[in-house]
Amino acid sequence: MRSKEFLNRLDHKRISGAIAAAEESTSGEIRVFIQRGEIGEPLITAEKKFQELGMHRTAGRNAILIFVAPRAQKFAVVGDEGVHQKCGTEFWQSLVDTMSQQFKSENFTDALVEAIQSAGQLLTQHFPRQGDDRNELSDDVIES
Repeated sequence: MRSKEFLNRLDHKRISGAIAAAEESTSGEIRVFIQRGEIGEPLITAEKKFQELGMHRTAGRNAILIFVAPRAQKFAVVGDEGVHQKCGTEFWQSLVDTMSQQFKSENFTDALVEAIQSAGQLLTQHFPRQGDDRNELSDDVIES
């Protein structure tokens, strides 16, 4: 699917709202990045983008990036070291499986919103919001 068509079918406001809602009860950060064009290995590309976006610099090392490359029909979810220490591979696999099913049904916004909600629940459980917490990263969907 062309990236432009994918982006036109996304409800950006709903996705940004889901990120803001998920982050209300956690010190963690969630971002969604849509990559235009072809890519190589999605996990490697997502990990590079995670670094480029400075997501490894959050105070609690508890950021999660949901990376989607619609033209390549690939996606990946990357979490910082603090998240990896807490969640285990079952969490990531469950998240990817759910997203995959929704993407196959072309429920693109639902796929992202459900992933954001699941990530938010995990972050809330292990990284509850602190009194001095601030939103370190934008909640907007990033496109490149």
